[in-house]
Amino acid sequence: MIKLVSPLTAEQELLIEETIKHCTEVHKALGPGLLENIYSRAIALELTAAAIPFEREKSYPVTYRGELLCQQRLDFVVADIFVLEIKSIEAIAPVHRAQLLSYLRISKLRVGLLMNFNVALLKDGLVRRVL
Repeated sequence: MIKLVSPLTAEQELLIEETIKHCTEVHKALGPGLLENIYSRAIALELTAAAIPFEREKSYPVTYRGELLCQQRLDFVVADIFVLEIKSIEAIAPVHRAQLLSYLRISKLRVGLLMNFNVALLKDGLVRRVL
């Protein structure tokens, strides 16, 4: 694995690596082409078995000019450290990367993973952002 210079702690990096490893296990077992909800449920089972704390469908307020517009649900928030957004689409487009950045802004978290499970190898569908 390529080591990158990161502003995150070693523990945070390890948690991210472990989460990616467990998502890869889900992808290996289920393969590409299923619905996002199926992968999300399998990831929840995998993270629970690994004792990795997470919240699924966590809601965050979206405000504009000081007014609450709505609540936005994020696929996963892992250990209150990072957002894990699941996709099962043909390809990750710039709008999906922008969506991840929007999720980081509203959640006030610094790290986001975007995973597209509709690929032959999960590493080809992985985007990581650190603010």
